[in-house]
Amino acid sequence: MSPTPTSTGIAPGLMARFRTAGDQLVWRAAPAEGGRNGSKTRIAHLHDEESRVEERTDSKVHVLRVDSSPVGALVVVVALDERGLPNALLTHEAGAAPGFSAGAIEARWDDGSSERTLALSVADVVALARYALV
Repeated sequence: MSPTPTSTGIAPGLMARFRTAGDQLVWRAAPAEGGRNGSKTRIAHLHDEESRVEERTDSKVHVLRVDSSPVGALVVVVALDERGLPNALLTHEAGAAPGFSAGAIEARWDDGSSERTLALSVADVVALARYALV
């Protein structure tokens, strides 16, 4: 019998590898370019690759925006493991999101009042994040 996927649909063995990689992320402060008011912006570093990570939480919504990169996708996968499926999983074209000149992946979790909008599939984020596991 094969292992049961997590609530995000990610196989347990693969999710364990993502958790291990997430624990190996090295964080540092990010330059204050284009960040939104009230957001926490950092740089995640793993295996000579980096991703800008912006997080913002207000009373009802938690937003995570990362560079469209393997390390950025890894940060999203780790957040999915901690928070469950988001209410929205989106992409931003290059330059469309301030501070993310190469494009961005955005996940939003809210109080459950909004409809689920997965313009980007979890499988696509996982496929990109697998490149960070090298």
